[in-house]
Amino acid sequence: MMRVLAAMSGGVDSSVAAARMVDAGHDVVGVHLALSSAPGTLRTGSRGCCSKEDAGDARRVADVLGIPFYVWDFADRFKEDVVDDFISSYARGETPNPCVRCNERIKFSALAARALALGFDAVATGHYARLSGGRLRRAVDADKDQSYVLAVLTAEQLRHAVFPVGDTPKPQIREEAANRGLSVAEKPDSHDICFIPSGDTRAFLGARIGVRRGSVVDAGGTVLAEHEGVHGFTVGQRKGLGIAGPGPDGQPRYVTGIDADSGTVQVGVAADLDVWTLTGERPVFTSGAALTGPVECQVQVRAHGGIGDGVAELRDGRLVVDLRAPIRGVASGQTMVLYRPDADGDEVLGSATITR
Repeated sequence: MMRVLAAMSGGVDSSVAAARMVDAGHDVVGVHLALSSAPGTLRTGSRGCCSKEDAGDARRVADVLGIPFYVWDFADRFKEDVVDDFISSYARGETPNPCVRCNERIKFSALAARALALGFDAVATGHYARLSGGRLRRAVDADKDQSYVLAVLTAEQLRHAVFPVGDTPKPQIREEAANRGLSVAEKPDSHDICFIPSGDTRAFLGARIGVRRGSVVDAGGTVLAEHEGVHGFTVGQRKGLGIAGPGPDGQPRYVTGIDADSGTVQVGVAADLDVWTLTGERPVFTSGAALTGPVECQVQVRAHGGIGDGVAELRDGRLVVDLRAPIRGVASGQTMVLYRPDADGDEVLGSATITR
C-alpha cells in the first residue's frame, strides 16, 4: 500500500484515476490546484482544464470516493512559471507549449515536491500515458496520448508518478465514471489555453507585451507590410499576415521565420517551411540515461502531429535530430520529444526545447 496524492482537476480522467487508486487499496488524498488568484480569469465550462467550477466537481468526486480533499493555492507559482514564461517566450519570437511547462514546473515539480515532503509515496494524475519498468510510454488510446507533454519529466519525477488511466481508451473511462456514479462522467474534455479566457491569444499577448512595430518581408527582404509585434505570429501561420493575397507566383505565403530583435517576420512559400535538422537545448532523458551515440527514433514536435523519423544524438550538450524526411512548420520554443518503438509500445527517450 502506498500513500498517494491524487491530483484532481475536476475532469473525468483524474476522477477515475483517483477512484482506481482507492480500489487498489492505497491511502489516497485528493488535491485540486488553484491556479488563479482571480477565478474569473480562467476559462469556464469545457474551455480549459482549471476553470473555477472544477474545484467543486473535484470535491464532489472525492466525497463519493470517501477520501480527504484539499485545495492547494499554486496561483503565484503558475503565473511566474507558466503564464509569464509563455508571454516572454512569444516576445522572443518563440512558440511555447504552456501545458508542457505546467506539467514540468507545477504538477511534477512544485506539486510532487510538496507531496513527497508531506510523506506521500506517489502522485497520481489523469494523464493518458503509461509507465512500465520505469519507462514512460504512449497511452493505449493514441488519440488521447499525453506522453508528449510529460516528456520533460526526469526519471526521479517519474519514479513518484502514477498514470492509472493510460492503459484504457477514453470511451471506457467515461463508461467507468458513469458506473461509479461520478457526476463528471459526461463532462466535456478540456482544451485550449486555460489562462486566456477569450481564446484570443494575440489580444492576450498584445495587452501584456504592447506595441513593438516591425516589418513583414519576403525572402528577398522586400517589405510587404508593417505589424505591431512579433508575438502575433508563429512559424507556419498563413492567415492574418497583413499582406494582400498570394505571392507573385500565385502560391500562398506562410510565416517562415521570426527575428524578435529586429522585429522582422519573414514569409515564403510552403516548401520554405521544410525542416531537415532539429537542434534542442536543455535535454531531459526520461530513463535517466543520456544518449551514448546516434539513435534511430521518431521525433514529435507538437502535442498532436508533427511526427517524423530520424537519427538523434548529443552534440556539445545539445540534442540534434537529423530527419529522414522534412517536417513542416517547426518553431523555436516548441518541445521535441523522441520516441523509440518497441514491443511494449512507443517508449519516450527524452525531450529538448527547440532552438533551431
